[in-house]
Amino acid sequence: MLSSGQQALLFLINTLFGIYIICLMLRFLLQWVKADFYNPLCQVLMRITNPGLLTLRRFIPGLFGLDLAAVVLMLAAQVVCLALIAWVVSFPINGFIVVVAIFKLVLTLLNVYFFAILIMAVMSWIVHDLQRQPLYHLLWQLNEPILRPIRRFLPTVAGMDFSPLVAVVLIQVIAILLRGVVM
Repeated sequence: MLSSGQQALLFLINTLFGIYIICLMLRFLLQWVKADFYNPLCQVLMRITNPGLLTLRRFIPGLFGLDLAAVVLMLAAQVVCLALIAWVVSFPINGFIVVVAIFKLVLTLLNVYFFAILIMAVMSWIVHDLQRQPLYHLLWQLNEPILRPIRRFLPTVAGMDFSPLVAVVLIQVIAILLRGVVM
């Protein structure tokens, strides 16, 4: 049983590292899909992630347009997070921490896409004039590479696009299977 101090410390570690890792992941994904970096939300991501990335980019070049420095920084942040958690709960750290960190990053990626697709779908129902919304435009750029292949196999029915529903279900199935491998 963990003390309330340990629980609070675990919460802080998970929250701070989780937010930073998600910011790094979003920056990597938005660069990958060639999103509009003049979008105010992208500007926030750049300000949060620039200090670590600009330093790493001096030593780690990109490859085929992919920001490998962001991937290395995400992995390093996840390993440090797991190591701090293990230290707080007095759990020995072994060589599998990198493997667990990779699995956690993949699960985080699935969660990012799950919520990005969900938020975009909800916004399409309740927000008027979507083209003027910076968040919707960014989500559309992020989600389109995932939704486009689904739309090829699943046409719209009576003007309804069911590709977000199919994508969310597939993402959850993959996440469940991955959690089964890790557990």
